[in-house]
Amino acid sequence: MSGLYTEVRGSGRTVALLHGWGLNLRVWDGLAAALAERFRVVAIDLPGHGRSGWLPDRSSLASQAEQVHETVSAIDPRYSLIGWSLGGQIALRIAAAAQPGSMAARRLGAVASADLLAPAIDRLALIATTPRFSAGPDWPHGAPPERLASQALALRTDYQRTVSDFLELQVRGSAGGEAALAQLRASLFAHGDARPDARHPRLAALACDLELLRDTDLRPLLGHITQPALVIAGQYDRVTHPAASRALAEALPEARYVEIRRAAHAPFLSHLPQVSALLTEFLAEP
Repeated sequence: MSGLYTEVRGSGRTVALLHGWGLNLRVWDGLAAALAERFRVVAIDLPGHGRSGWLPDRSSLASQAEQVHETVSAIDPRYSLIGWSLGGQIALRIAAAAQPGSMAARRLGAVASADLLAPAIDRLALIATTPRFSAGPDWPHGAPPERLASQALALRTDYQRTVSDFLELQVRGSAGGEAALAQLRASLFAHGDARPDARHPRLAALACDLELLRDTDLRPLLGHITQPALVIAGQYDRVTHPAASRALAEALPEARYVEIRRAAHAPFLSHLPQVSALLTEFLAEP
C-alpha cells in the first residue's frame, strides 16, 4: 500500500483532493469544509509532502498516481478527483487509466504498472492545471524549461526563500491575494516539516517533482479522458497561464472551462465561495 496521509470528512459521493507542489492537504481546509456538506471528502498529502512518506523507487509521476489511487480506492473504489496544479497532472494520469480499454493509455505512460486495476473515476475537476509546464515549439503556454531548472537549483541552496517566492507568485495579481498568501503559508507551516535540511526526504521529493514538471507532457493522454471535466483557471495566474488551462479544456472530450476574474493560481482560496459553488454543482450532476 501507498501509506499516504489522508483526512476524511463528510458523507455522500467520494471526492479526492490533490494539492499542488510544495504544499499539503491543509491548503484545502476551506474548500473541504464547504464540500463536506454534500460529499465525502478525502484530502491527501501527495508523496513526499506534508505527512506522507517519499519512496524514491516510486517517484515517477505515474507511480505517484498509483499511490494516490491505492489510497483513495481503499476508502471507496469509485470517486471523483479535484486536482490543483501538480495535483491536477496526477489526476489526469489517474483519469486516463480509468478509461475502458485503457491499455493504450498505459502505453502512453498513464500509469506505471500494468497490474494497477483501472480506477472508476466519476468526474474530474482541474484547478490551475496544464498538461505541460514547459514551453516548447508547439506549446507557447508554458514556462521556459531553464526557469524550472533554476528553481530546482535554488531549492537545494535556499529552500525557504525558494518556497516563499513561489507562494508569493501564486497569489500575485489576485483580489484577496494577501489573505490567500497568509493561508498558503499557514498550511505549509502547520502540517508536516516545513524546514527540511539538505538530506531530508521532503527536499528530494520537491526537487524530483520539479524535474517531473519540467519534463512531463500529458497532451497525448487527453483524448483518452472522457469523464465529465471542469477546468478552472485564474485570470491573473502567473504559474499556469489561463491559455494553458483553456487549451487543456479544449483537448478533453467532455470538458467545460471557467475562468475566475481577478484570481491567480489559487482561486479556491481567494474566491472560495464562487469556486466551491461551481464544484458543488459540477460534482452533484448525475
